[in-house]
Amino acid sequence: MAEAVKKTGTRKKTATKKTRTRRASPRSAALITGASGGIGEALAHEFAKDGCNLILVARSKDKLEKIAAALEKKYGIVALPLALDLAESNAATRLAEDIAARGIHIETLVNNAGILELGAFGETAAERHLELVQLNIVALTELTSRVLPTMIAAGKGHILNVASIAAFQPIPSLATYAATKAYVLSLTESLSEELKPHGISVTALCPGITDTGMVADAKSKNDAAAKIPGFMISDVKAVAAEGYAAMKKGEVIRVPGIVNMAAAVAGRASPRWLVRAVSGAFGRLAL
Repeated sequence: MAEAVKKTGTRKKTATKKTRTRRASPRSAALITGASGGIGEALAHEFAKDGCNLILVARSKDKLEKIAAALEKKYGIVALPLALDLAESNAATRLAEDIAARGIHIETLVNNAGILELGAFGETAAERHLELVQLNIVALTELTSRVLPTMIAAGKGHILNVASIAAFQPIPSLATYAATKAYVLSLTESLSEELKPHGISVTALCPGITDTGMVADAKSKNDAAAKIPGFMISDVKAVAAEGYAAMKKGEVIRVPGIVNMAAAVAGRASPRWLVRAVSGAFGRLAL
């Protein structure tokens, strides 16, 4: 083994140098949470295609390393992988402080990290409900609050919050998830007006059922979810492309897909009792 290392010493040194180059801190970047798969990874490709340097955040270090390397090789940008569980207390603050210490300015914040729990509210552990609230609401709010001051000082920036079509109506069997996404949508709309004078756009991407690992996991655990027809499941790359385009245009809300848009409009225009009745009829099928 020692002999093998000695013979390949030059190549090993080169590989180490490449790793250091890839992990070098860019002066500015787009920060994407939940970037190890699904919509987050697809959004990373959209940003990288446009020449943006990236900070990729998720729990899986190995996945982030591979994605960052692939993006750098394909698009010639700098992608910095930072493995972190944003569901941990104060994790978002630690992340913001780490980025600031590296001297990186966040031009765009993509709050994509989130989790879903399908099932009866009363049969779900209280700790699981709190996990959804912690990641989908608390971490998102905390990170936005920490990153925003430098955007305001710069007089420009973008925030892209990944919500859901579930934000537009209550959904039995997805009660906590839908409630957290309603918060994300409301926060987005409020901040879009509040930050307009500072040159900062805030966009909510509200996809329907999308072909991601999170949805696949829900389908594997629930018979009703497993029966969702294929035409109702959106392509993750198409969703990410729509979200990125909407953010660049400064749109406040983007719902990908005609069917999803119709459902979102109906959810806002219909009387609340009717929305509850319809969502209840379908939502109870999953219980």
